[in-house]
Amino acid sequence: MAAVESDIRVIQADRPPQRFARGWHCLGLAETFRDGKAHSLDVFGTRVAVFADSTGKLNVVDGYCPHMGADLGEGTIKGDNLSCPFHGWQWGGDGKCKAIPYAGRVPPRARIKSWPTLEENKQLFIWHDVEGSQPDPAVRIPRIEECFTGEWSEWIWETVKIDINCRELIDNVADMAHFYYVHGARATYFKNTFEKHVARQEMRGKPRADLKVSGDNMAFGGAEVVIDELYSVATYYGPSYMIDELSSVVNGMTVEAYLINCHVPIDHDSFTLHVGLMVKKLPFLDDEMNAQIAQMYASGNRDGFFQDVAIWKTKRRIDNPLLCEADGPVYQLRRWYEQFYVDVADVQPDMTDKFEIEMDLAKSNELWVADEAANKAAQQAAE
Repeated sequence: MAAVESDIRVIQADRPPQRFARGWHCLGLAETFRDGKAHSLDVFGTRVAVFADSTGKLNVVDGYCPHMGADLGEGTIKGDNLSCPFHGWQWGGDGKCKAIPYAGRVPPRARIKSWPTLEENKQLFIWHDVEGSQPDPAVRIPRIEECFTGEWSEWIWETVKIDINCRELIDNVADMAHFYYVHGARATYFKNTFEKHVARQEMRGKPRADLKVSGDNMAFGGAEVVIDELYSVATYYGPSYMIDELSSVVNGMTVEAYLINCHVPIDHDSFTLHVGLMVKKLPFLDDEMNAQIAQMYASGNRDGFFQDVAIWKTKRRIDNPLLCEADGPVYQLRRWYEQFYVDVADVQPDMTDKFEIEMDLAKSNELWVADEAANKAAQQAAE
């Protein structure tokens, strides 16, 4: 019998929120901005300029000079000030014009926005809030102590522009099934916890038996690299900064890593994605071998992110996803995420109250194991 019109699920897709999320947003590794130059970045539908003063302190100010509109990121640093490339007006990190080289005095209203900044985990953050609030100490980015011990690699960092609304990235927190179909990992355990400004995903998994997910690496003497088990605790602190604590059994050895997945909106239809990886050094390997392991991990995680990007490029926004019993808590996650897009006075308890779910994956794994076996049999028959 043909479906009647009322039985057909129609995708609903409203415009993304026409405001940007409240909270800390990462601009990248702090040291990249301490090169003696000014830097222009497109964020939150505008442009900012980043520069370091004579003490090394990083400052972020509005990116266009209010005198005649020049891009301050194209200017030069003079002492503690940023000098406009057009007429030489000098701006301090506090947003005040400090000097005009061809004028006797500075107009009293010569001031631009100075953005609140934070350095943590060797990264630079700026605070955004359409209500103009100062940063809330309760939502400060947590410190990763391992960054500073010398027992881990330095951050291996990559930045890329993604042309889609950033909610697509957040949806992954609750999306259990995509790990199997996109990333080649079968989840054997999956749990979500949302509370206050924190959203956490805990996952254990195994690589799919019917896919080749390994390669050769000189860090293991040229032997095939085989990943046996995966463990991940990925936590968003606010709307845009995720710390993922990773552990994998590789060739019988446990390798630990931190993955940073963070983004800053460019506008409502694009964002800058930052991906960073730091790997714990294995004490029985030299620095060169440890560096190769770190690069191997970074390459694998980069490839994983771009598997998602390939999906995002052709999918459409959907506000009423049709879910089955084995899907994760997508609607609850989106309700948690909504708290960052409303005024503080409009944040509702169901956006921040604790929500926790541990999924029963027995049936999913039964079906996936059968699927892997059938795929392997088909591969062997074709060989």
